[in-house]
Amino acid sequence: MRFKLSYKIFATLALTSLLVVALMVGLIKFYAARNFADYVNRSLLERYSQVAEALAAEYQNHRSWQVLKDYPGRWQEILRTGLLQKDFDPYNGPPRPLDSETKAFSGRAQDRPSPEPSRRIQRLARRLALFDADRQHIAGGRTGVAHDGFTLQAITVDGQTVGWFGLYKKEHLANPLAVGFLSQQSHMLYMIGGGILLLTAVVAFLLSRHLLAPVDKLMAGTQALMSRRFDARIEVESKDELGRLAADFNTMAQTLENYEHMRQQWISDIAHELRTPLSILRGEIEALKDGVREVNRDTLNSLYAEARHLSKIVNDLHELSLADTGALSIKKVPVDPAAILRETLGHFTQGFAENQIMIENNLENQPPITIMGDADRLRQLFSNLVENVLRYVDAPGVLKIGQARTQNRLILSFEDSGPGVPETALAHLFDRLYRVDRSRTRTHGGSGLGLSICKSIVNALGGEIRATNGNSGGLRIDVEFPLTR
Repeated sequence: MRFKLSYKIFATLALTSLLVVALMVGLIKFYAARNFADYVNRSLLERYSQVAEALAAEYQNHRSWQVLKDYPGRWQEILRTGLLQKDFDPYNGPPRPLDSETKAFSGRAQDRPSPEPSRRIQRLARRLALFDADRQHIAGGRTGVAHDGFTLQAITVDGQTVGWFGLYKKEHLANPLAVGFLSQQSHMLYMIGGGILLLTAVVAFLLSRHLLAPVDKLMAGTQALMSRRFDARIEVESKDELGRLAADFNTMAQTLENYEHMRQQWISDIAHELRTPLSILRGEIEALKDGVREVNRDTLNSLYAEARHLSKIVNDLHELSLADTGALSIKKVPVDPAAILRETLGHFTQGFAENQIMIENNLENQPPITIMGDADRLRQLFSNLVENVLRYVDAPGVLKIGQARTQNRLILSFEDSGPGVPETALAHLFDRLYRVDRSRTRTHGGSGLGLSICKSIVNALGGEIRATNGNSGGLRIDVEFPLTR
């Protein structure tokens, strides 16, 4: 059986509160009863303060407790003397009148033999006890009960503790007033504990609903994303962890929406790119099939050019897919990019001549600089950049190639004579299948994938590539590589 998270949170908080309240009530009740019993015992002991005073006087007269040890009857006589001053037995209700023996004792001299002690004095002799300074038993008390079983009061003579006067502890009070008081306190504790539990249950219920409200919204948003509704958003109403999670969800949904638009545009652009050479191939073949055109070298060259164009588009798409998955083959070894660039420019000498583009190469007098790179990928990078210049620069034109070095970077620059591109288009030049309207259109050929491949290669080598409008009115592309340590 599955339980909702709100039920689990509510049950956890409620159970925790129940345990805490039960423990609190139990401890308070235990310690209240214990401390109250101790308080009552000490109050009862205070009622026999005259006995303690008589014991102090006894010790002061003899300077020891030896008399009480030798004559046990002396203990009961001291108790009887104390009762004459304050006759009250807290354990047996209100005070009773002194019996005849006690009254007779009041006028008797100390050296006269004492009469038979009354039952009351005998009972007190077992409840009250005397211990020396080391808490060793001297007189009174119950057999086998140590000083720990008594509530003790110090007996001092001349500022020194000479003994201890003790009252036998009663852990369970029998006085109706004391029992009623403890019962009333327990009842109040139960009422307070029940109120706390009720309040905790209400707070736990409201808190669980408050905490799970953003979770419910996240679940609804997740279901929307699973249904490919990438425009789903969650209102951020707090700045805590759940609020940040909602904000991250909105960012993720926005990213997915952008990727969905890019995917749709990507598919549309690829279909358009492939449709053009396929349409040309189809038209050429149909013309040959219908006999409109003859099969000759020019016709075959035209078919070969379109097939080559189509193959290049497919290869470029394959390269970009490898870059996206991180599977782009890169073998980093120490290389001199300037030397590879000079070699690449040599392969395009005829193309520059046919398009009337002059090269201003500032690499000839530069010292060799080594980086960690892949020679084949660098040739592909430089070839794409040069082909981009041959395709879009107006004739006659100029291509300026420069090199600069910072403390830890090598910068190669390519600046043509124009035309340039709008400022708004600079940030999109390296996007896939992106073309600038007006001067750089499909009429110049190309698939719009070359600069995207350039960016993938540079990023794979740990560098950066950026495009700006140069001072001569054309496009400037800077390629930065990290230097080898």
